[in-house]
Amino acid sequence: MGWLGKIFGGVVGFTFGGPLGAMLGVTLGHGVDRGLQALVDNMQLPMGERKRIESVFFTATFATMGYLAKADGRVSAAEIALAEAVMAKLQLTGERRRAAIILFRQGKSPGFDLSTVIRRFRTECMGQRTLLQMFLEIQLQAAYINGEPSDAKRAVLEQIRSGLSIPRLIFDQLENLVRLQAQFAGGGSGQVKGPTLKQAYSVLGVTSADSDEAVKRAYRKLLSQHHPDKLASKGLPEDMIKLASQRTHEIRRAYEMIMDARKAT
Repeated sequence: MGWLGKIFGGVVGFTFGGPLGAMLGVTLGHGVDRGLQALVDNMQLPMGERKRIESVFFTATFATMGYLAKADGRVSAAEIALAEAVMAKLQLTGERRRAAIILFRQGKSPGFDLSTVIRRFRTECMGQRTLLQMFLEIQLQAAYINGEPSDAKRAVLEQIRSGLSIPRLIFDQLENLVRLQAQFAGGGSGQVKGPTLKQAYSVLGVTSADSDEAVKRAYRKLLSQHHPDKLASKGLPEDMIKLASQRTHEIRRAYEMIMDARKAT
């Protein structure tokens, strides 16, 4: 049975309720068990529970992206372009792409209740901080698709951050990581300046006053949090593992920039 099985609609309907659940009940599917046990952050999940979290993560991600795209009232062409860019980055095809489009449209529809979706998503993840932070990273990446986010998009990002109870310091660190990726991606165009040493420190959550050992500890911690195998074991959908792999590249680049600068002094 494929990821989009005929039973899964009931699970998403149970999780999100309302029109979103009803719509996805027709579209999405995979046979899984109801309910989740309380999970500690470093625990691997049984396959059934992992599939459930995968589906909830996928659903919340694209519905929230739709809401985020609509936040500043841009025309439909710009919203579609944003969705296409994110889906292309995730390399979505076939049924998964069609499901993502439906979710995106649902998120930008009138009356979409973002607060409820975020609250229930957090409940399903049951304290798995790495998943909550990865969800926020993906929304930050969507917000930065066309450059610096508007004030309206920033208000939505703050609503997401607050709803997931992610500390401001962690949010700032994740945002720096997304900015760094955008600068790495555009660095060869001659139009976008490369990342600064100050940003590299921010990516690792350290300062120039910290010791080499403290920088190394922060670097190793971030690499562990973004390790693709670890995230997959917690229920991150396979498509989004690609983003985690990109993050590890950016984290390494930031660390190398810092260490090269320290060796030169």
